Amino acid sequence: MFKGFYTVATGMVAQQRKTEILTNNMANANTPGFKSDQTTIRSFPDMLMSAVNSTNIPTENGFAIKNLNPVGAVNAGVYLQETMPNQAQGQIYSTGLNTDIALINSSMPTDEASGNSGQIFFRLENESGTESYTRNGNFTLDGQGNLVNPQGLFVLDANGERMQFDNDNIRISSDGAIFDENDVQVGTLGVAFSENPDVLVKRDNGLFNTLDGVDLPSAYGQANVQFSMQQQYLEGSNVDASKAMTDLLTAYRAFEANQKVLQAYDKSMEKAVNEIGRVN
Repeated sequence: MFKGFYTVATGMVAQQRKTEILTNNMANANTPGFKSDQTTIRSFPDMLMSAVNSTNIPTENGFAIKNLNPVGAVNAGVYLQETMPNQAQGQIYSTGLNTDIALINSSMPTDEASGNSGQIFFRLENESGTESYTRNGNFTLDGQGNLVNPQGLFVLDANGERMQFDNDNIRISSDGAIFDENDVQVGTLGVAFSENPDVLVKRDNGLFNTLDGVDLPSAYGQANVQFSMQQQYLEGSNVDASKAMTDLLTAYRAFEANQKVLQAYDKSMEKAVNEIGRVN
């Protein structure tokens, strides 16, 4: 078997997976609060191949061992090690809707272990009754007046409770305080803080969950965490469409190059079987 056959195959699989992720990023370029996925491709550890011949090497104690002739190192190929969301702030744009809210990062502390900046999220109650988190502030009122996200998950306040209003004539200040039509404060919008957002599990529809199911702490009162909110605005996707297109073409070309090498291996194997291995 040709040593590079599987190396090329793993390269094709890795580039195909990268293409799928980049395509998903581009498809969500206009999704509010969407965080683009970043990929890391890593090579498998090299393996050392040796040939064992029939020559015995005598030793001092009288035993004999087989002589090992090194053939060389073999690269086992590459794989897509992990995908991580890029938590950079997206651009803020106006919608004119009272229930649309944008989270704006002002200052976030850096996690000493990972070196990454912390991140803040809106708090949601998911189907299982635990919390999920999102940067998509495209909220609305359901039939019972509950503030919900586009998938119908309840938006929580600072105390982890659902929020219910008679109508959408509400005002939300930059610090998250919510006022009714009579300008009376009726609650505070819930915001959670994650020291290292890379450990969160990304789900569909721009949602994040914790690995252990333990709710994130509130962002209010956290040291060095400064943020604000802007009503009638949304945070856009942080996908750079032009860069994503360039990366997509690069991944496609890499896949195509691996494919050509694989075809060359296939032709060599065909020749070895049909011509060199032919018995006259």
